[in-house]
Amino acid sequence: MVYSMTGYGKGNLVLHGKDITVEVKSVNHRYFEYSSRMSRFFSFLDDKIKKEIQGMIARGKVEVSLMVRAVESSETKIEADVLLAKSYYDALGAISEGLGLPNNADVLAISRFDGVLTQVKNEEDAETLWNDVKTVLHIAMEEFLAMRKAEGEKLYADVMDRLAVIENIVKDIETAAPQRVQAYREKLYNKLQNILADKQIDEARILTEAAIFADKVAVDEETTRLYSHISQYRKILSSKEPRGRKLDFLTQELNRETNTIGSKSNDLAITNMVVEIKSEIEKIREQIQNIE
Repeated sequence: MVYSMTGYGKGNLVLHGKDITVEVKSVNHRYFEYSSRMSRFFSFLDDKIKKEIQGMIARGKVEVSLMVRAVESSETKIEADVLLAKSYYDALGAISEGLGLPNNADVLAISRFDGVLTQVKNEEDAETLWNDVKTVLHIAMEEFLAMRKAEGEKLYADVMDRLAVIENIVKDIETAAPQRVQAYREKLYNKLQNILADKQIDEARILTEAAIFADKVAVDEETTRLYSHISQYRKILSSKEPRGRKLDFLTQELNRETNTIGSKSNDLAITNMVVEIKSEIEKIREQIQNIE
């Protein structure tokens, strides 16, 4: 099964008094790349989430968003440092007395001084929180993978169709190649006939020249390798292992053999067929960039 590297999934549940939402999205990338957005209070879960996702996919630029909101009780509480507040109050009193100014400090004013009021996160069971987040993460990943699978099926069908097109064009080239040699032989014969007029033409020489030409323009090895690469392409596409890099390599090889055929060709029909193959290869290259 082919998977695309493009996907999106979202999960949401209320567990143990917390509304947990996880979003996962990805685009194509040569390797696995991970980034996340979450409150610093839950950053201890980041590495766990990364490992969980990495165990499910091989490649792609993945971004995860985690939101946790308390629905039953506050996740944080406010603590007051009364001794520090008293010190501020006493200091203000000293300033008031020293400058002969009224001391109009009140509780609200003192509470605004640094350190008087602090936000403290309530203690909670980290393992329970992770299990809850993992449950929601798996819901998001199920949707995420389903989308990657659906996109992958489209990529698979498109690439397979284009491989069939290339294969048919290669068959046409194989049919056209011998005709080129025959055409060259006839052209050479007619040329010598015009030059030599009534003199006898050396048939052996024509056969030799035609054989040399046939050797120069022979594309048997290239077409055989193209068939082999197409066969390997299909096998890799149908395999279960990560296939992106292998397909990158095979695409280069398809292009290399096609270029060689083009360089050997001095026939317009075959040149046009080479252009068609290269066009299909380029479209395949664009598609496999998004295959995991």
